[in-house]
Amino acid sequence: MMFRIQKGYDTESKTFRLPVGMIRKLEEVAAKNNTSLNRVVIQCLNYALENLDESYHDVPKE
Repeated sequence: MMFRIQKGYDTESKTFRLPVGMIRKLEEVAAKNNTSLNRVVIQCLNYALENLDESYHDVPKE
């Protein structure tokens, strides 16, 4: 299944810090799809959650 950008969500404001390179790539995807960076991030997170390997429990150290 291909990843497609969708529109429209109920939202709540949160702050996250992301690597600069990742932000630039996400901004490019948003621009190419004529949507907001926020909507792209939401869809990426939804995709990751829906495809999460529940059997993997090793938490990386920061």
